[in-house]
Amino acid sequence: MSPSPAGGVAAVIPAKDEADRIAATVTAVRAIPAVDLVVVVDDGSTDSTADRARAAGAHVVSHARNRGKAAAMTTGAEFVSRHEAAEDREHRRPLLFVDADLEGSAANVAVLVPPVAEGRADMSIATLPPQRSSGGGHGFVVRLARDGIERLTGFRAAQPLSGMRCLSRQAFETATPLAPGWGVEVGLTVDVLLAGLEVVEVPCDLHHRVSGADWRGQVHRATQYRDVALALARRRVRRGLR
Repeated sequence: MSPSPAGGVAAVIPAKDEADRIAATVTAVRAIPAVDLVVVVDDGSTDSTADRARAAGAHVVSHARNRGKAAAMTTGAEFVSRHEAAEDREHRRPLLFVDADLEGSAANVAVLVPPVAEGRADMSIATLPPQRSSGGGHGFVVRLARDGIERLTGFRAAQPLSGMRCLSRQAFETATPLAPGWGVEVGLTVDVLLAGLEVVEVPCDLHHRVSGADWRGQVHRATQYRDVALALARRRVRRGLR
């Protein structure tokens, strides 16, 4: 681990149909003192997400169709690399991944930056307080993810599915290609830890939408369970485990 000597952090915000929230999220992230580049990846939105993100001051990259969070994160990181090449920048920025629906609370992801920027960790993960609205899940996906990460790495994550993370570029590239779909966070944690890099969890006052108990919420959780299970299974195979 080493600090980022040139300063500056690139925030990457994957977004799908977040027109009602994206401007507030971008505005909050741009106000973080360390952030000097904000990239919104419009992942096949059918609303005005891209226009509102651009109007709020973000660089915007769009996917013609929805490709999923992992692809959006990769596209955002690639944009940052191209931007830095155009700047002729010697030192690369850490990557701060932020969910698009956080609105004003996104300003609080600032606490994720110092551990990475100062070289104390290679990846910091936000742990969230109880959310304002309750979902209809029963914790099955969280338990699967937490237990799977611990079996593979010995690290017991408080919130293994948290999407708000700051990573050194070494950490991000270690985990590339990212686990697809909703397995991306679990894959990141396992891959970074197995590479011998340092991971810390940081309490962060963030609030976002929580999947409800209706059929859409149930479908989301079933898909999430499948993707997390696949991400863990592939990493067990790589290590010769059952």
